Amino acid sequence: MRLEDLLRADRPLILDGAMGTVLQQRGLPPGGTPELLAVERPELIREIHREYVEAGSRIVYTDTFGANARKLAGTGRSVREVIGAAVRAAREAAGEDALVALDIGPLGELLEPLGTLTFERAWELFREMAEAGAGADLAVIETMTDLYEAKAALLAVKESTDLPVFVTMSFDEGGRTFTGCTVPSMAHTLEGLGADAVGFNCSLGPDRLVPLVEALCAETRLPVIAKPNAGLPDPVDGHYDMDPEAFAEAVRACVDAGASIVGGCCGTSPAYIRRLREVLGDHRPAPRRAPASVGCVCTPTRYVRLDGVRTIGERINPTGKKRLQQALLEGDLDHVLDLAVRQEDAGADLLDVNVGYPGVDEVSMLPRAVKKIQSAVSLPLQLDSSDPAALEAALRVYDGKAAVNSVNGEREVLDRILPVVRKYGAAVVGLTLDRGGVPKTAAERIAIAERILEAALSYGIPREDVWIDCLAMTISAQQEQAAETLKAVRYVREELGLQTVLGVSNISFGLPERPLLARTFLIQALQAGLTLPILDPNRQEMMDAVAAHRALSGEDAGCRAYVERFAPRAKGSGPTSPAPSGTGMDLEDAVVRGMKAEAGRLAAEALRTEDPLSVVEERLIPALDRAGAGYEAGTLFLPQLLSAAQAAQAVFEEVRAAVAERGGAPVRKGKLIVATVQGDIHDIGKNIAKTVLENYGYEVLDLGRDVPPETVAEQAAAHGIRLVGLSALMTTTLPAMEETVRRLRALPDPPVTYVAGAVVTPEHAARMGADRYAKDAKASVEIAREVLG
Repeated sequence: MRLEDLLRADRPLILDGAMGTVLQQRGLPPGGTPELLAVERPELIREIHREYVEAGSRIVYTDTFGANARKLAGTGRSVREVIGAAVRAAREAAGEDALVALDIGPLGELLEPLGTLTFERAWELFREMAEAGAGADLAVIETMTDLYEAKAALLAVKESTDLPVFVTMSFDEGGRTFTGCTVPSMAHTLEGLGADAVGFNCSLGPDRLVPLVEALCAETRLPVIAKPNAGLPDPVDGHYDMDPEAFAEAVRACVDAGASIVGGCCGTSPAYIRRLREVLGDHRPAPRRAPASVGCVCTPTRYVRLDGVRTIGERINPTGKKRLQQALLEGDLDHVLDLAVRQEDAGADLLDVNVGYPGVDEVSMLPRAVKKIQSAVSLPLQLDSSDPAALEAALRVYDGKAAVNSVNGEREVLDRILPVVRKYGAAVVGLTLDRGGVPKTAAERIAIAERILEAALSYGIPREDVWIDCLAMTISAQQEQAAETLKAVRYVREELGLQTVLGVSNISFGLPERPLLARTFLIQALQAGLTLPILDPNRQEMMDAVAAHRALSGEDAGCRAYVERFAPRAKGSGPTSPAPSGTGMDLEDAVVRGMKAEAGRLAAEALRTEDPLSVVEERLIPALDRAGAGYEAGTLFLPQLLSAAQAAQAVFEEVRAAVAERGGAPVRKGKLIVATVQGDIHDIGKNIAKTVLENYGYEVLDLGRDVPPETVAEQAAAHGIRLVGLSALMTTTLPAMEETVRRLRALPDPPVTYVAGAVVTPEHAARMGADRYAKDAKASVEIAREVLG
């Protein structure tokens, strides 16, 4: 049996169901480590796999979901030992009837910039798992909520094995993951990185997964996976609300929506897979339409479809910018971030990032700049360098699908850079020049464009990911070149069907009234077919011209964006000129935008004349409330919320210093405990809540993860704690949470207890006797305000 044969079949490929659910049914104690059973009770694991195969599974997942070095620390077992045993157990059970998939789950910690785990360290942990899985037929990366972590795992498997790789992520009904990732961003990033199939698992029942399957099928050419839960868990006894019959019928709707690989996640068992096989029978997946060949770039939270004019901000380029040159030489990436934030606020759709300057190590600086920008800005990036090593270093840590600027018509350049572009699934800008320099005629530039396109296609780069820059030359030296550039742009757009790029400000170099020339040329270029102008978005007249073009071309349906931009000015309330770079941002804005250095500077400035407590209460808290309200409303996502919290930390550092200098007491509002309950090593939610609570002025005693109930109770009593927050991500650890609540309530002076986590509901909270339920970090703050003041 071969995977390629299963994928080519005209029937849905059936996966297995839950391992954890069946283990719980067979006595796995709450808080136990199921991955160890492959070593300690291999006969049980073989039995479960065999039952799935007999039920109809053609791929079984190894019992290795959390078998990474961090989770196995302290168990006395190594990653190689546990995964090796799990693969053997699955292989023995599968025989010739099914394939074995190495199961890789999330690490349980947030990657930078959301957390402290570096991308590089995550890659190492996943690589260790992948190498230990020798003998598997494929790898499955599942239950991911962070696209960055999914990328680290996918690269680790592909770079250390030759296994095919499936990747599934967990989305909510709103079409985003816990960290805000969109379906299109997931699809294009993972397909570009070489995944063999993509889809969804966990979090939702199959009935609620259908719209997401439809959305994913519209974005990818890959096979689509649906491995949903058996509905929703009951708050009283934890069982899921769909029986095998209802589950199978709902999964068939996913198949009708385009999914061709299906199975079950939490709450399912061999009985569910058996009924799924029976219901599907000879049922064929719905015919899939090929996604439209329209290019895109993205970050997890921002997907930019190139179906109209999209502006590329040009300000992060040291040419002619002394302040940026000095900042790069000094390693001052806060200035780079400031430039990025201001261009995003001005309306740019992408940002060009160029750190090339004499004395600057691009290989080190470009990935550092990417990480810094990603910490607070959601726009996709165009990485501007001719150094393949610098580009690879930056593309590796980039979160999403980037563009590379640039290659040219020289074969040596194409052969150096295009393989890197292809590996990381990026788009690429081709400059219409070669060893002979910039051609003088449109025909010569077109010939180079065609050569670049041919080379890109030969490396497997899709046509829609090839962008051509026909090169705008200054008319002060070569006045006739403006017309030649426009001729070339029109041909590349209309005849080759490619995206077109131009650095429009180059046209006016050395002449007076440069903005007038640049804007006029921009208008002509847009009319000729320019789709990706590189410009300064802080120049209002340039962005106004783009807005007018979008309205006139019909891209701006109903002229809504045009009216929104210009109506306030007609009433005298809108801006008449852009704010100068480096000015116009107050402390609240800096915190909300996640600009740590700027927030610290503005706080220090405010503390010269204001009382520290008033800075906290009147400046910082309103900023955090504003960020929290945006998170609640779905206009800000987890990365922005945590960036705001990190910026708030910088403010608190200044406040603490000011209080110490004036001889006052630290600014504190009360003390509480947070902990992840016994058996659960996932502390993402807890860490987010801790960060936000601390920035509201609360003292947080963090007991860590996998904390026994008695430890929580002992610490609460010892410190006189009035509020305790408990977190759980795994259904298997809900009993441990309930036991912890029971012990806390038994104390002579019991604290208020609140519970939170992906598997916890208000009904669960009430059932286990908790006083409060927190759906997110913002709710934790509201509970702290209520209890601690």
